[in-house]
Amino acid sequence: MKTYDTLLIGKRENIMTVILNRPNVHNAMNDVMISELTEIFGNIDNKSSLRCVVLRGNGKSFCAGADLNYMKKIAGFGFDENVKDGKKLAALFKAVYDCPLPTIAVVHGSAFGGANGLLAACDIVVAAENTCFAFSEVKLGISPSTICPFVMRRIGEYGAKELMLTGKRFNGKEAEKWHLINHAVAQEELEAQVEALIAELKTAAPEAVKATKQLIGKIMKNNDLQNITDYTAQLIAELRATEEGQEGMTAFLEKRKAKWVNKNKFLRDDIINM
Repeated sequence: MKTYDTLLIGKRENIMTVILNRPNVHNAMNDVMISELTEIFGNIDNKSSLRCVVLRGNGKSFCAGADLNYMKKIAGFGFDENVKDGKKLAALFKAVYDCPLPTIAVVHGSAFGGANGLLAACDIVVAAENTCFAFSEVKLGISPSTICPFVMRRIGEYGAKELMLTGKRFNGKEAEKWHLINHAVAQEELEAQVEALIAELKTAAPEAVKATKQLIGKIMKNNDLQNITDYTAQLIAELRATEEGQEGMTAFLEKRKAKWVNKNKFLRDDIINM
């Protein structure tokens, strides 16, 4: 199994956990972590037997943004090198966003700068209500450019303007108000909330979940209603004819649980190196 320098990978009961593992620097991202995260999420394919991917941070924080030494390094880059580095960051966030499986970010401690790109690219975000968030780029004389497309999909234009132009700090409850995250809960309730979400996901048909995520992505990218309505009509017809579709409708009519529903309660993933 492959080992990673900045990540821990856990797998249990068809759930994959990706853990940022630079706790001594609050999981700040460097070029190695960016590369490893891009590789992990980019290699998850639509045929995977996994049900979802959970992204979290080891230690006191989810992610403190960019690593100081990494920032010192890129400060000396020329224009072309900076463009290349920016493309690597953008590719990371896109890899997370395009993951064919449902993705859940579990956030605690702090989430600064690029950390918000990681969580915004995930499908569902659960955070401890005392988490400290900030789009701190403007305080450093730069812009949150590579994370902006993913954050704006979550919080919209005017939310982005207030949070990104001021660079102010805000907590989990405020992040929930801005729709940057889905759920803000007490720290001690964080794992139970994640467990409940995964348990709910496991009651849904695996292939239907993947198709629905793809459907949402296509609609977000396509403003042509005629093209998208043709696609949606074709998709529902295809899904109704699948084994899952037939089983799901039959189970509903017979007032029973579908065959894919796993009655086993989700437990936190064992941590293993791959």
